[in-house]
Amino acid sequence: MALDFLAGCAAGVLVGHPFDTVKVRLQVQNVEKPLYRGTFHCFQSIIKQESAFGLYKGIGSPMMGLTFINAVVFGVQGNTLRALGKDTPLNQFLAGSAAGAIQCVICCPMELAKTRMQLQGTGEYKLKTKNYKNSLDCLIKIYQKEGLRGINRGMVSTLIRETPSFGFYFLTYDCMTRYLGCEAEDSYVIPKLLFSGGMSGIVSWLSTYPMDVIKSRLQADGVGGVTQYSGILDCVRKSYHEEGWRVFTRGLTSTLLRAFPVNAATFATVTVFLMYMRSEDNIPECEPGPVIHQPSSL
Repeated sequence: MALDFLAGCAAGVLVGHPFDTVKVRLQVQNVEKPLYRGTFHCFQSIIKQESAFGLYKGIGSPMMGLTFINAVVFGVQGNTLRALGKDTPLNQFLAGSAAGAIQCVICCPMELAKTRMQLQGTGEYKLKTKNYKNSLDCLIKIYQKEGLRGINRGMVSTLIRETPSFGFYFLTYDCMTRYLGCEAEDSYVIPKLLFSGGMSGIVSWLSTYPMDVIKSRLQADGVGGVTQYSGILDCVRKSYHEEGWRVFTRGLTSTLLRAFPVNAATFATVTVFLMYMRSEDNIPECEPGPVIHQPSSL
């Protein structure tokens, strides 16, 4: 089961990372000299100019960190929910928000390295200048140059994004599973869990997406030695002044295309994993196990 869980996490990263690369490229591209006209043009351009491997730049960072993040998120959410005493929609939101805030300690440096790697060698089939060998090397060099402050660049914007986002994440999953009636005798429980997880991911991203654009811009700021923003408010002001309100939806299409399958797999995998781990019966692998009557409680 542990291997199944890890395999599920890895599969989610492999499927979702190309969409994330496109999202970041669209979010931070220069409006005066745009390289990409939209989501699909960005996909085509990266594959044409950098090969398919260009879509997987920076994948080492989420591969290393995602398992830890999922462990922290679902662990904190479950323990917080139990501490609050009752499984209510409000407590689901509060427990999810607590989990989102705490996992930022891992998430922020991980996404900084991912973003820097994704932007390295944009438009180059073979890198002419390679600042970072991999995600770990990226973090080490940033730390050597800027210290702890450097590897935590974008922490405040990450907190502002992740805290309510994870609240809506778990709240939506709770509401969806209750509404769809994920009961033990339901033969369609797995598709229902997948749908609930996918919709949770979409709602979660929509709830705070503009802040994700700001976070990406702040973490990409300084690449090439040019610093544009002094902080969150300065980034918001300059971005809106130069590009209008549409700047806060940059990359949204690729994000939503990624959000449904990745989060559907994540929630279904975690729910089924915990279902089997908590079962007192020894059930052969080929037979269906007992289903959690309230999968939202995890």
